[in-house]
Amino acid sequence: MTVAAPPEIPGARTTTGRIVSTLAQRRVVLWTAFAVVHLVVAWVALAGPDQSLGDVRTVYRSWMDDFVSGGDRVGIDVAWVYPLLAAVPMLIARLGGSTDYATVWLLVVIALDAIAFAVLLRRATRTTGTTRTTRATRATTSAAWWWLLFVIALGPIAFGRIDAVTVALALIGLLLVAERPVAASVVLTIAAWVKVWPAALVAAAVLASRRGISIVVVVAAAATTVVVVAVSLALGSGSTVLGFVGQQAGRGLQIESPAATPWLWRAAAKVAGTGVYYDQQILTFQVQGDGVGLAARAATLVMALVVGAVVLLGLRARLAGVAAPHLLGPLALALTTALIVTNKVGSPQFVSWLAVPVVVGLVTSRSGGPSFRLAAGLAVGIAALTQLIYPWFYDDLLRVEPWMLVVITLRNLGEIALLVVAAVMLWRLGGVRRGPAADRMSA
Repeated sequence: MTVAAPPEIPGARTTTGRIVSTLAQRRVVLWTAFAVVHLVVAWVALAGPDQSLGDVRTVYRSWMDDFVSGGDRVGIDVAWVYPLLAAVPMLIARLGGSTDYATVWLLVVIALDAIAFAVLLRRATRTTGTTRTTRATRATTSAAWWWLLFVIALGPIAFGRIDAVTVALALIGLLLVAERPVAASVVLTIAAWVKVWPAALVAAAVLASRRGISIVVVVAAAATTVVVVAVSLALGSGSTVLGFVGQQAGRGLQIESPAATPWLWRAAAKVAGTGVYYDQQILTFQVQGDGVGLAARAATLVMALVVGAVVLLGLRARLAGVAAPHLLGPLALALTTALIVTNKVGSPQFVSWLAVPVVVGLVTSRSGGPSFRLAAGLAVGIAALTQLIYPWFYDDLLRVEPWMLVVITLRNLGEIALLVVAAVMLWRLGGVRRGPAADRMSA
């Protein structure tokens, strides 16, 4: 018996074709904007203040020059401030030679950003149904435009540190969690072995997802870590494979960190024994004065307590039946912001981390997730203030000029406010019980 095909809805094909055409046009515009923004910011990084690419031009290149010339291999022969895989993009940039190291570095970062941008735009084509496709297209477009605005606001530091590599990798991983949890976990874990902070996103993926996917994420992360450690040991690293842990533990309070703000004001007030100095081992500017050592040691405990509180809020929301797509963005934002606010380092490039959870939150907010408008606005403001501080008026900060202390205080308060916003989102998500249907949505 032949079954008749269901009748075609009048105008459905025309509407779908219009949506596809609109999406194609938006992609052309978005990719053009991507190219313009990245080329302009890269040019500013190359032609602007020297410190924009200071670490790349001097520290990274020096490390890799030694690496390829038979000298010490950082992370293998000697303890390093970064995990082992940070050497990979640094070595790739060295393929262009020592003279053009900074230029090739920027090309590597732009290429990784382009891959992440493509993964983001691809989300709009994976939905079915006219309404869902339209909603996904709008959400994806909004997130893409916001990311480009954020890069402009943050400026050259968005490209000028190893964090740029982790941001692109982390965004790719977090966008893939629901669809390809194994690949997502592998990418996020690799990012964490470039710089530690994306480990928080692995935790967010585990907490937000239903049990089956959580187990997959954990197993894939563990397997990836075993492979990285095994390769490191095979190269002769020994215990140096974890050397970055000790390197970070002994740091003082870097001047950009929220915890250092009171000592900056004390230095400006000419309080005896208080000031800014350059740490030759860590290669950063830090504060000194009564109580700084205690505050630096306490920062680690404070970080553990704040991250623990965020985890509990995430568990509360998960037990309330919040769907994974709706929980992932707020939880990732809260964990990421907690690491920034409570960090005794506080380098300007840390602000680039915010792009990952905000983009994911903007993508999911139009499908029933919490609104990310306030968080997105705060993040752009934080980025703009950060660019003002670094690289443009960093010398004024070193001189503890009062006007610059006002700027960095506002920036640090903005980071604290963003953490509060993320925590409130989590609290509200966990305040309403969902039924079993919500749990089935968590994929």
